[in-house]
Amino acid sequence: MVNNLIPLSTEEFRLIRDLIAEYCGIFFDDRLKFIVQLRLTNRLYIHRMKDFREYYRLLKYDRNREEELQTIIDILTVNETYFFRGGTQIDAFRNEVLPELKERNREERRISIWSAGCSTGEEPYTIAMCLLEDDDFVSWDINIIGSDISQRVLSAARKGVYKDNSFRCTDKYFIDTYFERNENGEYRIKDKVKQLVNFSFLNLVDSYKVRLIGSVDIIFCRNVLMYFRPDSRKIVAENLFDVLRPGGFLFLGHSESLMNITTKFRLRHLKTDIVYQKPLSPA
Repeated sequence: MVNNLIPLSTEEFRLIRDLIAEYCGIFFDDRLKFIVQLRLTNRLYIHRMKDFREYYRLLKYDRNREEELQTIIDILTVNETYFFRGGTQIDAFRNEVLPELKERNREERRISIWSAGCSTGEEPYTIAMCLLEDDDFVSWDINIIGSDISQRVLSAARKGVYKDNSFRCTDKYFIDTYFERNENGEYRIKDKVKQLVNFSFLNLVDSYKVRLIGSVDIIFCRNVLMYFRPDSRKIVAENLFDVLRPGGFLFLGHSESLMNITTKFRLRHLKTDIVYQKPLSPA
C-alpha cells in the first residue's frame, strides 16, 4: 500500500489516459483522475520515478512499454462479475436464442459462443452450464471462447476456482452439479464444464486479432462498451459484427446500446429481454 500519493496534474493524467485509450480503447474520463493516481502511484515507486511525466515517457517510448501497459490495464480495470449475472438475459439465451440456433444449425450440429470481456470466467462457464443442461446439445461440437484484455483475470478464469461472492444469483442445483468444494471452502468448477471453454487474451479494438476468433453464433459483450471512447466503440461494434454469423445474436449490458454507433444490427424484442441480431441476409 502506498502511503504518499505522487501528484498527478490534469495534463499528465490526460496524456496517460489518451495513451491507454490509443493502446486498447479503454477510456477514463476526468472524473476518474484520482482513481488513476491512486492505483498507479505504486508503479512510479517500483520504477523509482519522481513524477508521472517521467512515467508517461516510459509508457510512450520504453522498449518494455507493452509489458508496462499490460500491467496497468490489470491494475486499472474493474472486473465485477458472477455466475448467472443478468438473469433475464440468461433466460432469453436459454429459452429463445438457443432453441432458434438449435433448429438453424441442426444439420451441422455445431455452435460457437464468444464471451467478450469475460473477466474471471463466470460468464462463459455459465454459458457452458446452460448448454450442458440441454440434452439436445449432446454430441454437438460446442465451442465457447472467453476473452479479456487482462492477463490477471484470464489466469483466474483458467483455474476455475471461486468464492461465495461469485454465486449470489446461482441456484443451489448448479453449485451441487457443476462444482466441487475444496479444503479452503472455495468452489472448483468441474472438468466437464471447463473442457467446453477456451480462454484467450484479446484486445477488442484489434480487428486482425478479433477475426482470428472465427465465426460465432452468439456474442456476449455485456458492460464492456461503456469503458470505450466513442470512436473505439465503433471499431469494436464493427469487429463484433464481422465475426458474427448471419442471424447471430449480440447481448450487450442493459445500460448499453448501439445507438449512434452502428445501424448494421437489428434490435429484436424477446419475451424476457432484448438482443441485437445480425441480419440473415445483407440489407
